[in-house]
Amino acid sequence: MGAAPRRLKRAARGLAAALAAGLIVGCASGPAAAPAAPAPEPLPFVDAHVHLNDVALQLDLMAANGIPQAVVFWGRNGDNATVLAAARAHPDRFIAFASVSPERREYRGDWAREDPRIVAHLDLLLRGGGFRGIGELSVVHFPAPGFPEAEYRLDGPVMSGIMALARRHRVPVLVHCELTRLTEMESLLAAHRDVAVIWAHGGYTPYFLARRLVERHPNLTYELSARTWRRHPRSPDYTIFMTDDTLWPEWRQLIEDHPTRFVVGTDAANRSRESDQSRIDSVRALLAQLSPSARRAVASDNLLRLVAREPEVGGQWPEVTATPVAAH
Repeated sequence: MGAAPRRLKRAARGLAAALAAGLIVGCASGPAAAPAAPAPEPLPFVDAHVHLNDVALQLDLMAANGIPQAVVFWGRNGDNATVLAAARAHPDRFIAFASVSPERREYRGDWAREDPRIVAHLDLLLRGGGFRGIGELSVVHFPAPGFPEAEYRLDGPVMSGIMALARRHRVPVLVHCELTRLTEMESLLAAHRDVAVIWAHGGYTPYFLARRLVERHPNLTYELSARTWRRHPRSPDYTIFMTDDTLWPEWRQLIEDHPTRFVVGTDAANRSRESDQSRIDSVRALLAQLSPSARRAVASDNLLRLVAREPEVGGQWPEVTATPVAAH
């Protein structure tokens, strides 16, 4: 092939490239694309279940997600003293619960011996007025990494004494009790009808038992933390979602039938921003599928009614001594 044909081919290729470039520029300089629709406002909710291990991270997540308040109790990096200090520093954000849960070494022996001194210790915490609830109490809890199995009495002197304190101080009790002890859990509810009991994770009960218990025990509030996770590390049937995006219709109907009996939570542990954010998103996915009236009740009104006690007494916050590190 001679030099001229080669030059013609090069010129043709250059022209094609120039036309393509012109077409692209022409498209880019055409009518402006319609602006993207604004992202929907995040659904606010009061978080019923936070293990407060990193105050700064928790506050940042709440601010970024429009979460006005959260119930907080100790986790692996805290104790009753640190929880109370955080609530005192941020009274508009944190609702402190006092815990004497048996997974902590400080209290395990007292639960095993049914020692009344643990009840007296809890009474001192509550008398100060800074705590607005009791819990989380992992009375019956399956083992997990870094978390010893708990298997203590729900009808013994310690638990009965705690319920009496809740009645006297007019605060709710957040109890973690596995489904294996359902009979004892029902007996506890029946024996203390005037005490508000929040059942952490609803005991991971299936739908038909959840309906039966909610309708049988008026003092029971069914807490849905960890039930909105799409994949629970312990068992795939713990979630109340039928697919990644849709609740089981039976669960949705149960909540709609009894909207004043449910609260939502993340079970945040402040291990990572990504993990806690996914838990927040899972709660919102549930709330988005409820009617407006049920959504407001489940998202905030029910929990705020349960913890309506004022956080201070006489303008004073109590001093609380530290206890050993928790497993959460």
